[in-house]
Amino acid sequence: MGIVTDGFLPLALAFIMFSLGLGLTARDFVRVARQPRDFFIGALSQVILLPLVALVIVLVWPMPPEMAVGVMIVAAAPGGATSNILTALARGDVALSISLTAIISLVSVVTVPIVIALAYTHLMGGDAEADFSVVGTALGIFVIVAVPVIAGMLVRRFATGAAVRFEPAARAIAVVLFILVVIAALIQERENIVSYLGQSGPVMLVLNLIMMLLAYLVARLARAGAKQQIAIVMECGLQNGTLAITAATVLFGGGLFVVPAASYSMIMFVTALLLVWVLRRTTRAD
Repeated sequence: MGIVTDGFLPLALAFIMFSLGLGLTARDFVRVARQPRDFFIGALSQVILLPLVALVIVLVWPMPPEMAVGVMIVAAAPGGATSNILTALARGDVALSISLTAIISLVSVVTVPIVIALAYTHLMGGDAEADFSVVGTALGIFVIVAVPVIAGMLVRRFATGAAVRFEPAARAIAVVLFILVVIAALIQERENIVSYLGQSGPVMLVLNLIMMLLAYLVARLARAGAKQQIAIVMECGLQNGTLAITAATVLFGGGLFVVPAASYSMIMFVTALLLVWVLRRTTRAD
């Protein structure tokens, strides 16, 4: 697993983020300034509400502390690039979804290390600064998350034609890489996979369903439009599983730390696709 941990995982995550950057333009960021309300509803739901919901779950649900930290890593992760695709399939606001994914991915350079350090300290009683570097973690996330996104945006800006032609292939490659990352994580824990998934699966399903419901209620109470509600729900329900698996593997060597991310990566697509099916049937009926 040394090659996978040291090479494949970071490179896969970097390419996935590069593919996200290829689809970004300055308009995606200008849109936030012009229509900030819906963006901030989604951002606050994902950056603040999601980790809080996860914290409540790990405090009341009996589980090993390593798994609890793994749950918090998932909750800290930004939305995944596939949330944009599923938002489009559900006929939601794709532009809002892209803006949320891009900006929160950049912000995750700061938020993810902070959440991981606090979770490790309070749930395991460890010393985050003694056991791993918070600053080093932030720099690592910056290199494999922020830098590729920025590189993709630069390619889109200065080689627009090539970027537009390559973007569909890049997204397809990113999906394949994501699947391979999940498979690699499961193979790493193959000796205990049935037991681990049995422990983490119900927890991650509850987190996913509660968070999607809360995101919908918050967006509705804030009077976001129907398309915007769909985008916010998808962003809060579909996390960057590759980032979560990479962080859990690189920082803690996998084990129970990585299983929640692998479980969530499978569960979130089932619930999201079911939601897409329901929304499309409802739209057709209307």
